[in-house]
Amino acid sequence: MPELLTAGDPRLAPSDRVGDAWAAISPVDDPALMGERARMRQLIAERPFPLDRAERPGHLTGSALVAHADLQRTLVLFHTKLQIWVQPGGHADGDANLPAVALREAEEETGITGLRVWPVAVDLDIHEVRPPNEDAHFHHDVRFVVLAPEGAEIDANHESEAQRWVAPSELPALGADPGLQRLAAKGLALARRLAPAGSARPVP
Repeated sequence: MPELLTAGDPRLAPSDRVGDAWAAISPVDDPALMGERARMRQLIAERPFPLDRAERPGHLTGSALVAHADLQRTLVLFHTKLQIWVQPGGHADGDANLPAVALREAEEETGITGLRVWPVAVDLDIHEVRPPNEDAHFHHDVRFVVLAPEGAEIDANHESEAQRWVAPSELPALGADPGLQRLAAKGLALARRLAPAGSARPVP
């Protein structure tokens, strides 16, 4: 049975076995995401380096729905390069342990200590990105729930210009795409199931 994992857990050790990536993806059984799941399976089966950021027309990435301790809000970042509000996440860079990728990216981009990741994907999203000085390509993004501790303090790195804890209802006004809006709703619902009973705090 899966459990929440923290940095340093041996189950989050780097892996070069692409089957480990599929092990995190395959339990996703939302009928609305079967197309994305099938495309990710095809990417893993057919492309030589699906975990490499240079793979085209796309590659696997890992991202995190970081849930506030109140279990009502999630952390979004205004991405320096893309100039949009996004969840923490990034390239796998050869690591097939995608929950570890999501946790690592969340730690690096938010600076929050004590984060915990649920190792089974909560959402899948395939979208085109157009970074400056790069060709357009697709991110096959595998998304995980990460719980922030009580009193979490943000110390973000250079990859974002601003950070904000938001309720799902606030995302449309920020221009968040439908995938992020879906992730916020699903991820917070899962976070409430994972958190100990009575652990949620009112929104200040």
